[in-house]
Amino acid sequence: MTRRVAWVVALLVLVLAALALTRAIVQRRAAGTAPPGVSTPALELADSDLVTAERIEIARALDVSGSLKAVSSAIVKARVAGEVRSIAVREGDTVRAGQVVVQMDSTEFDWRVRQADQTAQAARAQLEIARRSLENNRALVAQGFISPTALETSASNEAAAQANLQAALAAVELARKARADTALTAPISGQVSQRLVQPGERVAVDVRLLEIVDLSKIELEAAVAPEDVAQLKMGARATLAIDGVGDAIGARVARINPSAQVGSRAVMVYLAVDAHPALRQGLFARGRIEIERGTVLAVPLSALRTDQVRPYVLLVDGDKVRQRPVTPGLRGVANGTDMVAVGDAVAPGARVLAGSVGVVRDGTPVRVTPLPALAK
Repeated sequence: MTRRVAWVVALLVLVLAALALTRAIVQRRAAGTAPPGVSTPALELADSDLVTAERIEIARALDVSGSLKAVSSAIVKARVAGEVRSIAVREGDTVRAGQVVVQMDSTEFDWRVRQADQTAQAARAQLEIARRSLENNRALVAQGFISPTALETSASNEAAAQANLQAALAAVELARKARADTALTAPISGQVSQRLVQPGERVAVDVRLLEIVDLSKIELEAAVAPEDVAQLKMGARATLAIDGVGDAIGARVARINPSAQVGSRAVMVYLAVDAHPALRQGLFARGRIEIERGTVLAVPLSALRTDQVRPYVLLVDGDKVRQRPVTPGLRGVANGTDMVAVGDAVAPGARVLAGSVGVVRDGTPVRVTPLPALAK
């Protein structure tokens, strides 16, 4: 037992010694010290390896993407069952509100209107007969030839005839409406995007026949994460890049859906897109919504290093590299480059190592070699 305890103690001493040695090596590397008698060679840098901290105006933005959709669109559906006689438009044609675009066969409905008219005429004749009978019975009751009960029966017959006439007249109006529904009109002005049937087809009620879109107002529907929605404001400007459109298109936040989508929990945001002749419903768009803008002291985002607990940048101070902790602030784009504010930890005009240089220890000697001038 005593020998086993001695082995355990010896093993613990070796482990502690190894840990102390490792810690000393790490501290020496972090401090950038070299072994005694050995000089650290200077790191050769080019001008392209350095960036300058400068005070510029940057904007923080939220990236969004989605499909374009017309604000106003309509589906023309069959209101009655029947055969499609003619379709006056095709895909791409421009239509105006109220224009007849589809004509159904109305023969059957013409006969139904005639039938309803005849029924109404018969009901009107029955009402005349009932009224004359009622008037005669009133005279007979006054003379004592018939009982009051017979008069009440005549009055009931006249009321029934009146009701039958009103029902027949309503049937006439319904038949006329059904006949009118055989001529389908465009509910909005716009362009035909889909023609879903051909003449001669027999369709049922509510079958889709045409789709019409109004391209004068187009929106971008974008799904935004819940944590980003609170940063958006109505009217915030955005810049979009749309497939097939070479120019950058402006937009603004028009509406924010009050409900989140089931499943993804994302919130739909609708951006009103500036008018452009090349815009079409269904095109895919990517863009950035501006959230905040300010003038700050900033460096390229790639120069910010985050491999330690606290973010930092590497400054060129004379002929050495100095590590400078910073507190990142506003992030955004300036002149096509992602920038980040570094506060007062860096002086304006300070030279900072670009992110492409890689890991460099604090205190490393450097020598900046200017690039040769191009021959003219």
